[in-house]
Amino acid sequence: MPPRPDPSPRGCAGEPVTLYVSPSGSDEWSGRYPEPVGGDGPLATLAAARDRARELRRAGGGPVTIVLRGGVYHLDSPLVLTPEDSGTEECPVIWQAYPGEKPVISGGRVVGGFEEAVVNGRRVWVASLPEVARGEWFFRQLFVGGERRPRARLPKAGFYRVVGVPAYAGRRLTEIHLFEGADEFEAEEAAAWRNPGDVDVVILHFWVEERIPVAAVDAAGRRVKLASKTVFALRDGFTDAYPRYYLEHVFEALSEPGEWYLDRSGGLLFYVPRPGERPGEVAVVAPRLLWRLVELRGDPEGGEYVEHVVFRGLTFECTDWAHTLSAQAAANVPGAIYLEGARDVAIEGCTVRNVGGYAVEISRGCRGVRVAGCELYSLGAGGVKVGTQQLPRGERERTEFVEVVGNHIHDCGAVFHSAVGVWVGQARAVRVVGNHIHDLYYTGVSLGWTWGYGESFSGYHVVEGNVIHDIGKGLLSDMGGIYTLGVQPGTAVRCNVVYNVEAYQYGGWGIYLDEGSSYVTVEGNVVYNTSHGGLHLHYGRSNVVRDNVFAFGREANVVVSRGEPGQLALVFERNVVLSSGAPVFVGGYAQDFSLRNVVSDRNLFWDVTGRLTVCREQRTGRVYTLEEWRGLGYDASSLVADPLFADPRAGDFSLAEGSPALSLGFRRPCPGR
Repeated sequence: MPPRPDPSPRGCAGEPVTLYVSPSGSDEWSGRYPEPVGGDGPLATLAAARDRARELRRAGGGPVTIVLRGGVYHLDSPLVLTPEDSGTEECPVIWQAYPGEKPVISGGRVVGGFEEAVVNGRRVWVASLPEVARGEWFFRQLFVGGERRPRARLPKAGFYRVVGVPAYAGRRLTEIHLFEGADEFEAEEAAAWRNPGDVDVVILHFWVEERIPVAAVDAAGRRVKLASKTVFALRDGFTDAYPRYYLEHVFEALSEPGEWYLDRSGGLLFYVPRPGERPGEVAVVAPRLLWRLVELRGDPEGGEYVEHVVFRGLTFECTDWAHTLSAQAAANVPGAIYLEGARDVAIEGCTVRNVGGYAVEISRGCRGVRVAGCELYSLGAGGVKVGTQQLPRGERERTEFVEVVGNHIHDCGAVFHSAVGVWVGQARAVRVVGNHIHDLYYTGVSLGWTWGYGESFSGYHVVEGNVIHDIGKGLLSDMGGIYTLGVQPGTAVRCNVVYNVEAYQYGGWGIYLDEGSSYVTVEGNVVYNTSHGGLHLHYGRSNVVRDNVFAFGREANVVVSRGEPGQLALVFERNVVLSSGAPVFVGGYAQDFSLRNVVSDRNLFWDVTGRLTVCREQRTGRVYTLEEWRGLGYDASSLVADPLFADPRAGDFSLAEGSPALSLGFRRPCPGR
């Protein structure tokens, strides 16, 4: 039986109305019935349902629920909701799935007509696409059987390395300024590739990837000219070496099962099938829409908002991407569901997958937005973006009181490797709670967008009860399971589990308090198996870190990089640090613990190797014994003892009743972990 409209909610005028939409419906019908009945039935498109709901509301109708039947809704343009599509607090406008069915909102199109051929010595499928040949369509993603497929790539495994940069001739790479980009380099491999302008060079260095098309190739001289300059210097991080790179969308590389190539000049799509795949038996889908599927567009400056709209139980998929460069966190990359000037909007129990950018972008002028219980995966960039890179110009442009709760965010960064699971820029009072975030190449949760002590709108955030793991995967550097930036009063990072953080060269941190992080409380977290340390404070003021477990940092466990005379940077108390040969503390590139800008006491230290190193200064290499460390005024009441964890190597940090940590007042890890 179709769902019955609820009785008119309290405060709603008029009878509630349910509109039905179905891929087999007709926009000539009323939408009042879930299936065809006597020449009437469901609508066919989302745009028609939106317009019909507008008509009903203008006529004084009651609350509107738009119910989508199962099937795929192919969009020719994004669904745009404006302030006139709003509901009220008592009568929200709800877009939801029909009970037991799975409606899919897609920006893609099924590609058919494949024939078999032999290319590069391999059996491939070939489809002719006249729109591509005419220059009307070009796509950069392909999904087969609902799964993302890679473009043909070189090298097949690992990376090439830049051999030289003409613009840097005569200078050591360490002398090149961080932001002195270049647009030409000497390549490890170069050839007269087919359609060279469609080949991407993906450079991996520092904490970003830089994906730039080829402008020209000198195969004999092995030189590659890029379509634009890189943002960062062509260096392998802060070393005197050139960076790694790979090439993507190279016709001559088409060989491995699952790879594909789109020949713009000939209008031909080539695909190397995987074992068991046969033409016509598996869906091949390419995106038609760039970046966005749904847009909620209010007018913050004019005080006009899209309000009280709910999306529930829907699947959004298949958008494309375009080239864009970001200095960090793929912050310039848009989201498939975009909100601007939206108030009291909820995205609940939805799925976003196979998109080119972020899944959800909550931009300027948004308030009271909730993303809850969703699965966001197979993403070109990251999961959820909240806020903007710019400070709000007035109260109406503020983004605040946003909740990202109980979501499963995974397999991110397929295109923009530096993307983040949940990115929070210039926004305030954002709750990131109870999410499972894993398998991405950069940071899990990022808070703040002001470097140092400059003006910031970020603060009063809560990052709580999240499980974050398998971050970095050795691809990029300088990341955190949880990352903060700038002054953030009232921000709490508590009761999270962070593990398996692996950086390429440096900076694989569990919790990373980066430049100017101040007034942040870090408590009750369990952090383990990190390549460079469980906690890193770059520099900042008045941060409190207590009642945490930091375990098995490979190079260090707690790192303080820079001290500032006369400033209290960190209070470190009632923590348990479990090491396996790495120092408990490491002082960074400019740190001198005699500055006394850290307070550390009532902690428990233990090294499973039996050889505890309390502190090593990175700048001088000096190693402190426990007595020397205490002579500097640190950890007078701290203990060196086995904390008696149940099975720390397996991630079980439950404490036995007789644990010496309890005698120090250590509070057990938060419930539910």
